Amino acid sequence: MRRVEDPPLLRGTRPYTDDLREPGALYAVFVRSGFAHATITSIDVSEAASAPGVVGVYTAADLEMQPQPPAGPPVATPGEMRRPILASERVRFIGEPVAVVVAETRAQAVDASELVYVDYDALDVVVDMEKALEPGAPLLFEDAPNGNVAAQGPAGEDALGDAQVIVSARLVNQRLAAVPMEPGAGVAAPDPDTPGAFILWTPSQGPHAYQSAVCESLGLEKEQLRVVTPATGGGFGARIACYPETITLVALARELNRAVRYIETRSETMLAMQHGRAQVQRFDLAGTREGKVTGLKARVIADCGAYPADASLMPMLTGLMSCGVYDIPKVDFQFTCVVTNTTPIGAYRGAGRPEATALIERAIDMFADEIGMDPAEVRRINFIRDFPHQTVTGANYDSGEYEAALNRVLETAGYQQLLDQQRERRENGSPLQLGIGLCSYVEWTGFGSELGTCEVGEDGIVTVRSGASAHGQGHETAYAQLVSGTLGVPFEDVRVIQSDTAKVARGMGTAGSRSLQVGGTAVLNASNEVLEKGRRLAAHLLEADVGDIAVFPGEGLGVTGAPGSALSWAQLAAAASDDGRRPDGMMPGLTAENDFETPDATYPFGTHLAVVEVDVETGSTKLIRHVTVDDAGTMLNPLMVEGQVHGGIAQGVAQALYEEIAFDEDGNNVTGSLASYAMPSAGDLPMYETERTQTPTPRNPLGAKGIGEAGAIGATPAVWNAVVDALSHLGVRNIDMPATPQRVWEAISAA
Repeated sequence: MRRVEDPPLLRGTRPYTDDLREPGALYAVFVRSGFAHATITSIDVSEAASAPGVVGVYTAADLEMQPQPPAGPPVATPGEMRRPILASERVRFIGEPVAVVVAETRAQAVDASELVYVDYDALDVVVDMEKALEPGAPLLFEDAPNGNVAAQGPAGEDALGDAQVIVSARLVNQRLAAVPMEPGAGVAAPDPDTPGAFILWTPSQGPHAYQSAVCESLGLEKEQLRVVTPATGGGFGARIACYPETITLVALARELNRAVRYIETRSETMLAMQHGRAQVQRFDLAGTREGKVTGLKARVIADCGAYPADASLMPMLTGLMSCGVYDIPKVDFQFTCVVTNTTPIGAYRGAGRPEATALIERAIDMFADEIGMDPAEVRRINFIRDFPHQTVTGANYDSGEYEAALNRVLETAGYQQLLDQQRERRENGSPLQLGIGLCSYVEWTGFGSELGTCEVGEDGIVTVRSGASAHGQGHETAYAQLVSGTLGVPFEDVRVIQSDTAKVARGMGTAGSRSLQVGGTAVLNASNEVLEKGRRLAAHLLEADVGDIAVFPGEGLGVTGAPGSALSWAQLAAAASDDGRRPDGMMPGLTAENDFETPDATYPFGTHLAVVEVDVETGSTKLIRHVTVDDAGTMLNPLMVEGQVHGGIAQGVAQALYEEIAFDEDGNNVTGSLASYAMPSAGDLPMYETERTQTPTPRNPLGAKGIGEAGAIGATPAVWNAVVDALSHLGVRNIDMPATPQRVWEAISAA
């Protein structure tokens, strides 16, 4: 089934936020700090306020906005590190908003923003997460209890005792930008139907979360704010958070009693939208010379950027998943979250789990190299085989066939032939050396609860409401498929409503690869309730037993074996609204509501194999093959699964070879535009060779696991391992990501 979402987007008939036109809307432009760390001594807005078209210039003192709350359990951060909506006393990263100019046109607002004069006293800057922990490092929050430490996880038991072999390394999981196609945007306006209430249109991954964040900061009741998420041009985790600019927009609409709109430039998005990853990982992996891993010790420093918020959750998930697919009896994992004078960190496609996979998969390859064993064989020796399986780090794996995925990838790729080709190139001294990289991954997906409702109208149209909020995943298609298959109604007769707090009562939104397994299960359960109600009603009307009522696709419900008896869903809906035609005790209408709460996470898995060519004379690397077997449990729509895998692989390869956000010592983002932040084009990527296995989970009735983040989790270590493998015969042991030509060439030269 092709996605029904695509034609309106391709034809431009489904609006994005900046396409919306509120009559008389003003334009907001933010004044941002040009200092990474400084005290604000004064803000002069007088000249800007008198500029042509300017309606007002606002600072923190002018708008009643409470700071954003600190992160709570399970990894709490200090209240002293709460983020202000507009900086008033101190700025802590370049790009932090300090003031906002509102004018009749965007051009007038831009011009006036340059007339706001902020006087700063510069402070010492720290951008390196390791240096932020050193004695005497500049403190971002003098009153915080533990200096620049925002959170810390406890160390575990000794994991290295009695080891025959120990391999150690320092790995860098670099900082990345989400770079959604659509930059930050919003429109806020007074609600014409409710005095004292407002409507906010903004791209997001969950409008109910945005509603809560805005209301908490502005002291509004939830009934006073409706949040609508139009078509959203990408999220990748970066739109889970509600940004200060969005909160300010609603505050301005309240202050001025007018609609106010806002659209970022790409440069603003690169500076201010939260970044991802950003970990330094030190590990020791212990094992036997026969290839059995006996323990893992890891010390992880996680950069939170200037304000920690949910960044503290990322290394916790890294620790949870640090065993990977391996039966490791002892793990000693400790993380330390630190603040630096950089853009805040948050979730980015995979959110802590890709970092865990990268750590353990590089460690396994280094261990295999140390003991002289094929890395595929080391993986096979250590795979978890019995399920469910509780890891020593607390993850409760539901189901898996890890060896089957590995074997299938090796067979599909022609692993032995690749090894032969590699050996020939090494013997011939070819300048283009072949590298083969493996990654066997498992990830954590699905959490919490989600709302699903199903209602059949008297016109036969089925309306579905979901608390999940799509930004490219295909909810409209997937949920309509579930309902169509359950009720037997034509696919085109199902309408899916989402992304609007006035039309959907509650919802946790879309994140953590949960849309089908949690949101879809809620929709499925609600449609099953409607089906049972419809069967009871049909039995009453047809004077038959409920057990004899069957679904006749495209026709309705009727007596088994007698399609001519079928009553259409429109007829059943009409009867359900008629007090005289319903059976005793049946409530009016064909509607149901379900809140499905997952009993535990699900754990998709798979194996990726990457083949690269590395030019040892220039350091240039080219990915020439990428072979995968991914298992996300039961598949509802294989075409959409394929799309998710393709997108994830592209982002995973990009981390391994191209992407990195870097800061200079003064806190300037030196890769803060698409001229300097490298990303692969379609021409840089090969045709993927993708296959699936299906190992259902027992944790939801669909048997489905998540797939949205899997490609980005499996691809990065596979390509990273492949680059190092291409050069291992030269003595190269590791190369920090991204493996740019300069880094590769330097590693070859050093070796």
